[in-house]
Amino acid sequence: MAYILLGLAIGLELLATTLLKYSVGFTKLWPTLGCILSYISCFYLLSKALNTINLGVAYATWSAVGIVVTSIISATLFGEKVNLIGAMSLVLIITGCILLNLYGTTSK
Repeated sequence: MAYILLGLAIGLELLATTLLKYSVGFTKLWPTLGCILSYISCFYLLSKALNTINLGVAYATWSAVGIVVTSIISATLFGEKVNLIGAMSLVLIITGCILLNLYGTTSK
């Protein structure tokens, strides 16, 4: 259940970050409100997930998924390019997150 909460938190963070771009510096009302509500909701869900998941694992997973999916969103929605070094960096981030989840921490 904790990983479901973490997944929902990550999804809301991705939505919030995308809406942050659409808010144009908080000058557009609806994207701004959606952004703020999504961030509040995502941090609430993250706090619930942290009752079970180690902080290091949860934050590494949050960060890795957020960075990779945000890069995909920025390329898809906003036409921002990722070069070869950037793509290789994303692979290393994913690899690091997997290794941390498998071997990097001990349970509570």
